[in-house]
Amino acid sequence: MYDARTEARTVESALADKEYFDHIKTVNEIFYDQIKISDQKAAYIFTFMLAFLISSSDGRGVFSATRYIPFRIETALPSAILAVSTIFSIICAIMVILPRRAAKTTTLFWGGWAQHKDAFSTAAVARDVNYLFRQYIDNVDVLSVIAQSKYRFVTLAFRGLVVAVVSYVLLLAAS
Repeated sequence: MYDARTEARTVESALADKEYFDHIKTVNEIFYDQIKISDQKAAYIFTFMLAFLISSSDGRGVFSATRYIPFRIETALPSAILAVSTIFSIICAIMVILPRRAAKTTTLFWGGWAQHKDAFSTAAVARDVNYLFRQYIDNVDVLSVIAQSKYRFVTLAFRGLVVAVVSYVLLLAAS
């Protein structure tokens, strides 16, 4: 006997499953985009700092001992802060690129394909949609760890950039 309520629940369940699957796929895409954006921000900061060092004699001068002799606090302090913040910002920008791996991998990462190929093939034969959902969930975990690490370094690099700009302005004012 046909029961419309059971059929409605089955359709509703399938639609809910699709909504969750679509949502986790969207989360994966957003996290991946955020990782790319953090890399771009780091590249901008790195490029700015490098261009500053190349184009500014005052910027390069903070790395010379002659800048600090004779010692004058009004130029030595901003010079030292500028030197440290420039190096700090460049190192943090470089560190953004480094944390690309996490403890676990999924089929969605090329480096983990060999490890996951057999499980994927088995799930494909069994038409196991839950396997795919779990892979997306695991991948979100991995991308989250990578994005958090990258954004931490982007934040530090940007703060270093702000300190460098402020100390440069103070140095110009003192000169």
